[in-house]
Amino acid sequence: MKTIGVTGPTGAGKTTVLRALEGLGCVSVDCDALYHTLLETSPTLPGELTARFGKSILNSQGGIDRKALGKVVFADPAALADLNAISHRHILARCRELSRQAEKSGAKGIVFDAIALFESGLSDACDVTLAVVAPVETRIRRIMARDAIGEDYARSRVAAQRENNYYVNLCDHVLFNEDNTSPEELTAQVIQLFSTILC
Repeated sequence: MKTIGVTGPTGAGKTTVLRALEGLGCVSVDCDALYHTLLETSPTLPGELTARFGKSILNSQGGIDRKALGKVVFADPAALADLNAISHRHILARCRELSRQAEKSGAKGIVFDAIALFESGLSDACDVTLAVVAPVETRIRRIMARDAIGEDYARSRVAAQRENNYYVNLCDHVLFNEDNTSPEELTAQVIQLFSTILC
């Protein structure tokens, strides 16, 4: 079974790539969604976060209030680094469990969709890494339509992320999802690239 890491900025087309890989027999894992699930279900992660950041990050039910946590860490680079260190450790452990499950199920591969693929260390567990990138203006239009947000907010989200070259320089393979590339064409590129990798 192959372990595949997919990364790239928002609006580049990673979801289309993940669906194509699922069609080739892979299991996909959204690491951002996995983190949110762990905040609610992990027996140890919430306690570690509370020990580091205090009870002000808890909601009225005693769970983690993500907005309150965000206010704490995004104003303090050291706090953000601590959050990443704690959360990445839990995410990596869960990813290893999911890999074992996928292999037992007979999947051809497991695909991790991770914006912090390299920063978290998850890339070290991957056999193959793939960057999905697209022009900035194309990404802005896509996330405006996808998330029903205004242009200013879309531009601020895009500006807060790393540039395409960061992903291109680090990954084994790159798919350029240009403005005129249809989802069907992108899917075909994925199939062409991975039909031999997954053999």
